[in-house]
Amino acid sequence: MQTITLKIDDDINSRFLWLLGHFSKDEISILDQSDYISDDEYLRSIDGMVESIKIARNEPDENGVTLDKLDW
Repeated sequence: MQTITLKIDDDINSRFLWLLGHFSKDEISILDQSDYISDDEYLRSIDGMVESIKIARNEPDENGVTLDKLDW
């Protein structure tokens, strides 16, 4: 089974949910439903995040880590 995230315009939200309602619970289920929030809004909502970013911007480049040193 696949999982996707959609951003649905408020004008068609009720019609889209109506359409999904025509599928069985085995075919489609809504895992999460929330209002869209941009990445910027989300990061600003985390306590201390803005201050942390401001501090990081002032950090010298020499203190940074190169991509080859990151453990992804």
